[in-house]
Amino acid sequence: MWPFFSWSGGVVKSGWVYIVKCADSTLYTGSTSNLEQRLVQHQTGTFSGYTSTRLPVELVLSQQFADIRDAISAERQIKGWTRKKKEALIAGDYELLKLLAKSSGRPIK
Repeated sequence: MWPFFSWSGGVVKSGWVYIVKCADSTLYTGSTSNLEQRLVQHQTGTFSGYTSTRLPVELVLSQQFADIRDAISAERQIKGWTRKKKEALIAGDYELLKLLAKSSGRPIK
């Protein structure tokens, strides 16, 4: 992968936002600059914290960003979402996602 450059001339590291589904069906959202390595850490329990006690985990969504800061920003946003909004994102149901965003998590009937 080629490095990206910022306007200030420095190298910008790309990043990923991801969601894994844990063995207890909960969803964990994270961000990283190395998705493959982070998934191994989650699967082996070496990434201590929430997922280490809910193994195994399954990757259900990932999105790459040119700048790791954008991935971190997306992670923070998604972590504040309801489960229904996260499930709509995972399913690629952008119409439902829009409805849930407008209704604070409750579908409009």
